[in-house]
Amino acid sequence: MRPAANRQLRMSESDIQRSVFAHLHWRGAAGVFAFHLPNGGKRDRIEAAIFKGLGARAGGPDVFAVHQGRCYAIELKTEAGRLTQVQRNAIADLERAGALTAVCHGLDAALHTLEQWGLLRAGRWWAEAGNGHSRG
Repeated sequence: MRPAANRQLRMSESDIQRSVFAHLHWRGAAGVFAFHLPNGGKRDRIEAAIFKGLGARAGGPDVFAVHQGRCYAIELKTEAGRLTQVQRNAIADLERAGALTAVCHGLDAALHTLEQWGLLRAGRWWAEAGNGHSRG
């Protein structure tokens, strides 16, 4: 069996995102409202115009959370992933608006950030259950 670090390198962004939301579901702090805005994906010109008219913004982060009056946003990347300029602009706009933001490369970085922000309960119980993503 390969070490967890090697398995994580092969996770796609969507795999990382699914795992992040599973962690938020099972060990999210009380009162956290976390969600993903489905702005991404390929769209034809008409559908893109409709979404833009409805308020969709290009480059929005993968994970949004609101907790105790604060807005948090994480852009998830694989270990080798890079931000686009549109994503950099969206993150800068969120920061100017007062949101806490992070770019996290890999699942462990995302979980660590969420724990540091107080949005996830500490992960020791998770590792003891045999799931391997401990921070404790």
